[in-house]
Amino acid sequence: MNKNLKLVVNNSLKNIDEKLFFEKDELKIILNLYAKMVSDGSWKDYGLSISSKQIGFSVFKNATENASYKICKNLKPNNKNLKYLITDFRGRILKNSSSLENLIKNINWKKL
Repeated sequence: MNKNLKLVVNNSLKNIDEKLFFEKDELKIILNLYAKMVSDGSWKDYGLSISSKQIGFSVFKNATENASYKICKNLKPNNKNLKYLITDFRGRILKNSSSLENLIKNINWKKL
């Protein structure tokens, strides 16, 4: 066991407005997809990122690699079709929509 590891807890997010995260229904859609892809053996891990402009659910095919995809919710989109995005590991937009459910339903994840 490594004695140099430290647990760091970031309590600065305590007062974040609930609108600055995925809503319950949005998270349910994402986690249902994640469970399906994990059981299929396609995805191995995930991570969450939060900023003042965007919330991201990153998907990893291997825990030691960069995220393969990121499902994003833009909090202040310039265009309603840019509210939900799927980006690749470089941040390029692969798909976008104003509806998370439609965005996830209309993607063939194995061919993406």
